[in-house]
Formats: sequence, structure tokens, C-alpha cells
Amino acid sequence: MRLFVQVPCLNEEQTLPLVLQSIPKQIDGIDEIYVLIVDDGSTDRTVEVARENGVQHFVFHTRNMGLARSFRDGVDYALQHGADIVVNTDGDNQYPQQSIAELVQPIIHGQADIAIGDRQTKTIEHFSPFKKFMQAVGSNVVNYAAGTDLPDAASGFRAYSRESLIRLNVVTQFSYCMETIIQAGNKRLRIASVPITTNPKTRESRLFSNIFQHMGQSGQAIVRSYLMFKPYAVFTTLALLFAIAAAIPFVRFLVLFASGNGTGNIQSLVFGVGMLVAALLSLALLVISDMLRTNRILLEDTMERVKLIQYADERLLDPRRPDQIHVAPTGLKHD
Repeated sequence: MRLFVQVPCLNEEQTLPLVLQSIPKQIDGIDEIYVLIVDDGSTDRTVEVARENGVQHFVFHTRNMGLARSFRDGVDYALQHGADIVVNTDGDNQYPQQSIAELVQPIIHGQADIAIGDRQTKTIEHFSPFKKFMQAVGSNVVNYAAGTDLPDAASGFRAYSRESLIRLNVVTQFSYCMETIIQAGNKRLRIASVPITTNPKTRESRLFSNIFQHMGQSGQAIVRSYLMFKPYAVFTTLALLFAIAAAIPFVRFLVLFASGNGTGNIQSLVFGVGMLVAALLSLALLVISDMLRTNRILLEDTMERVKLIQYADERLLDPRRPDQIHVAPTGLKHD
């Protein structure tokens, strides 16, 4: 069984040696372990430091493309080179790399398709009470959207099986964390949670400037993913709410009209008509979104079959010979 540990990096020359030196060299149940650096447009010595520490597998972005794109491109490289399991960690040494051995066990033993490291955020000292509270709220929202029960949905310390990565599709530009959980939950993939600790904080996050930006971006990703998989739940609820809002003024107008006091209450009728139109529009959007959902399912099934063919052929690439160069669109180069 072949494991790729991918490390997305943006100017991580200071902390990267700590990460690389603590990645396990042997794991029970794993035959081969390879480290993959996804350089997201670094301007420091990140790549040189990685090479000095024995890394031979790289994906280069000519400019900063973001965490989601780095994850997607790293996964593509790993699958092309025959990865059976892909572990994603961070270049800032937030996660204890020694825990990779425990993280991959549910996948090795066939107990899960995805394993997520539970940072036990309530115990992290440098997290403020507000951040701990919002982490819990965010996890609950994601669990509701995905139908899962994960204590730390925002954790980026994860292990994915080859099969799960073929079924998942990352479309967001911000962070893949929320999106992949919602997709996995709705696609009935098995997700395990593995308790871990965290290392002392080394720097501020480069993914967002403040927690409110993170909340806003994460909220958008959650809503988009939820609409993608459960449009009927959203638009049916909206249609019912608008229908109720339309019925109340209609009933009021009819009662007053029947009693001879309807004169001067025409605004109730206008408001009711407006709410009725909104309810009908919600039903129309429900029909359209359900048709799009059906089309998306068919497209994803086709994409899975294409990936199976693509990665089955390219799996013959020998990861012990990383001198193979692949040039792809948008300035992406595999080395």
C-alpha cells in the first residue's frame, strides 16, 4: 500500500524542516511512504529546504492559487503516482506528524474512507473562547449539512483513500475542508474522527486575515455545497414560508371583506399576492435545481469513470523516479 503525504506550502522555509523531519518513515500496513510538496507560489527558500530534506516530489504553482487548488493539484499528482492513501497536513507544523500513523489506521483496516484529525479545539490554549465557540458552531452546521457527527470539521489534518478521492470533486476557491465533508456525507462515504493534539502556534494563518473573514468564506462554501446536494430542502422550506406569509393577509382580507369592512385593506391583498408570487418562484427554482442536481449526479458518475481509467493507466508511473515532468494549463507544473 502506497501513502503520499502532501504538504501545501506558501513561504514555509522556517517551519518546513520540523514538518518533514517528523513525518514517519515506516507505518504498519503501509509499504511505501512518499512526501509531496505543493508549492503555492512561494518566494522564499521553501523548495530548496524541501530538497535539502530529501523531498523528491513537487507540484509548483507559478503564483498563489489558494488552499483548495493546492489540495486538488496535490491529489491529482498523488493519484497519478499510484497513491492508495493521501494524507494532507500543513507546512506550519500545526499538526503532529507522528499522528499520521494513527490517522491512516481506519483506512488501512477498511473502517473508513476518510479520517479526520480531531484537534480537540476546547483544549487548544492559543484559541480564544470566541474562536472555540465558533469552531463548535461551524462543526455543528457542517454536520447538519453532511449528516455526519464530527467534532472538528475544520481540521485540515486528514487522510483520504484512493476511492474516496476519485468520488470527491473540489470546486471552491477558498478551502476544501467543509466542502469535502459535505460531499462525502451526502455520497455515503465513511468518515472517522481520530483524536490528536496540536503543536504550539508558529505563525498567523495565511488563509484568512481574521476569523470573521474565515466565517464568511466558510459559510459560503457550506451554503453552496448544501444547495448542491439538498436543493429541495431549501426551496421547499422557502416555498412553505412564503405560502404561509401569503395566506395570512389573504385570510384577513377575506374575513374583513365578508363582514363588509374590506374597504381600505387592499394592501393586505397586495402583500399576499407578492408572497404568493415568491412561493411560486421558490417552487420553480426547486424544479430547476432538482433538474440540475440530477444532471450533476450523471456528470459526476461520468467523471468517476474517467478518473478510474486515467489513474489506472498513470498508476504505472514509478514514484521512485520523480524526474518525470508534466506541464499542465494555468501555470501548473509537476516535477
